[in-house]
Amino acid sequence: MKKIVRKIKLFIIKLFLRLKGYIKKLLFPLYLFPLKLVTYSAYYFLKFLFKLLFAFIGLVVDCLVFPFRSLKNFLKSIFIVGVVVYLLASLFVIADYLRTQYGWYGKFLCSFGVQNKLKSSVLRIVGGYSEGSGFFIAENQVLTNFHVIDGEPSPKIIFPDGKFITPVKITGDKNADLAILFTEEKYPDLVLPLPDNLSFKENEPLLSVGYPLGTDIAGKATIVKGNYIDYRTSKYYSVGYIQTDLSLVEGMSGGPLTDQCGRVVGINTLGVAGMSFFIGAQEANGIIPGFTDQEIIKIVVDPSLSPEEAVRAFYTYLKARRMKEGFDLLSQEYLQKTNFEEWTNRFKDILDVDVILSEQYENTKDTAFVKFSTKNWVDGEAEMHFYEGTWKTIKEDGVYKMLKSKIIEVEDPQMDWFWE
Repeated sequence: MKKIVRKIKLFIIKLFLRLKGYIKKLLFPLYLFPLKLVTYSAYYFLKFLFKLLFAFIGLVVDCLVFPFRSLKNFLKSIFIVGVVVYLLASLFVIADYLRTQYGWYGKFLCSFGVQNKLKSSVLRIVGGYSEGSGFFIAENQVLTNFHVIDGEPSPKIIFPDGKFITPVKITGDKNADLAILFTEEKYPDLVLPLPDNLSFKENEPLLSVGYPLGTDIAGKATIVKGNYIDYRTSKYYSVGYIQTDLSLVEGMSGGPLTDQCGRVVGINTLGVAGMSFFIGAQEANGIIPGFTDQEIIKIVVDPSLSPEEAVRAFYTYLKARRMKEGFDLLSQEYLQKTNFEEWTNRFKDILDVDVILSEQYENTKDTAFVKFSTKNWVDGEAEMHFYEGTWKTIKEDGVYKMLKSKIIEVEDPQMDWFWE
């Protein structure tokens, strides 16, 4: 054992002395050090290249000679060549799969977790006459199609967890078929920003996200996969359209079209005969700052005109979730049996109220006959309810206010109920 330790010590000492001598030879004289550094580096580099070249040539020669040394070697060579060819072919198949399934190779790794992110970020948008999808493009701005909220002054935004809110402001461009819903609170974790520019590979795979058939089907957002076909523009349209082989259905309008990495490239818009068209996200991003509320339907009610107009105003405020204004239409007598919190909780699940009829009841001067429907959001599904009855009103402070009601639910109304 002592001899081994002594040999190791001698080896270390010799190595140290050689290294010391080499460094001294390299550094001194100092004025030659830069020249020595360049010369030695070039020498050892060239020496390494020559050794590598001769080693490679020797390997090639051995490989060529090896199969002819014996039958056993020949059979081994055939087997090895077969395995190498198989591995190379497998690599080509894998590369082609990545190209066709992910667009190009760089998008393979970034695709992990994208679908879960999209499903947790895309929203339902419920208007009075239509339903669709939408997504946050900024902390308090939800983008959707204009036709989803057209004619509706107070659409609802339903989050994937079932919570719903009413936007505080709406702007849009009907010709471009885009609208922005502004929220009171901010939701930075849900933002899917629009890009400044777009580029596509031929047949690049794309993902469309939305809620097919709207609130008629419960559950998470649906993700449909397809391929990019072309980018279409026309002088008759203010935006360009991405054409794909996806099949969009009603309810998905306004949702995002993304690449495999989850980056938004378009907005779901139109599906026709196995093809679908999406507004280009880049162009949408450019025109959004110019959106206005001029084409947005406004709530116009006047509860001072008559009992029937007061009733219409009352249910309109419920529809718009303007609960304070609706509460203010309750008479002093009615308020003796409720308060704002209790009264508001009665309507916490109402998505929409549609006043079908509000008219003077028989020959009365203070009572209105009303028919209306409500769409309620219960356990992740929409329920429709239909009601009719009378509201007796009383005039207080120049406004007709709700005094006493006799409202009943109508089960399965026939078509003539809506038109009588």
